Amino acid sequence: MASSTGPQILVVEDDAAVRNLISTTLDSCGYRHLTAITGHAAIATAATQNPSVVLLDLGLPDMDGVDVVRKIRTWSEMPIIVVSARSEDTDKISALDAGADDYLTKPFSVGELLARVRVTLRRLEHLSDEGQTAASFENGDLRIDYAAGLAFLGSEELHLTPIEYKLLCLLSRNVDKVLTHQYILRQVWGEGQENDLASLRVFMGSLRKKIEADPSHPRYIQTHVGIGYRMLRV
Repeated sequence: MASSTGPQILVVEDDAAVRNLISTTLDSCGYRHLTAITGHAAIATAATQNPSVVLLDLGLPDMDGVDVVRKIRTWSEMPIIVVSARSEDTDKISALDAGADDYLTKPFSVGELLARVRVTLRRLEHLSDEGQTAASFENGDLRIDYAAGLAFLGSEELHLTPIEYKLLCLLSRNVDKVLTHQYILRQVWGEGQENDLASLRVFMGSLRKKIEADPSHPRYIQTHVGIGYRMLRV
């Protein structure tokens, strides 16, 4: 039975069978939830109820889910997980670039859905505990002193290039969130550099060699093929 307190999840899905599956799953795990079947209803519910997380289908009857993300992002940073039958990378990238935090492609398993919800709620907890303006960051053996501009792995200082350090800071400030190639390139290299994937891959590879015990099986930085990267909370 869902608790009367704790996280509340807004499920935006026009397919009744999928909506019922998600609702039943959330109920069974004690999550409170609200439902909406159109984009306009989703925006109104998000504005009035302030849910902890939004599970958003992209293919809604009245408007594109990407536009729902954009609308919500004009006033809120509430986490949005896109749930969609669209398997094309361009759709996922559009949603993530509009401000979505994560994505699931239908058909998905109940376990996968719950795992994404848990990761997102955990990220929210860390944000509220640390605050967006935290002077330092810790994740496993990795530590960043933002004020001093230094990074450490265990007790050893990491010798990073300026680009590697900027990449690490960007990922660390968005733990458990998928960042698209284009977003990373804009943030690190600046406007107009969004297509320089070759440079991004080179620097990401060199950063991984410095922070990962086994770069071929990364612990900290996860690749989303064709989409971008995510720093995992370890």
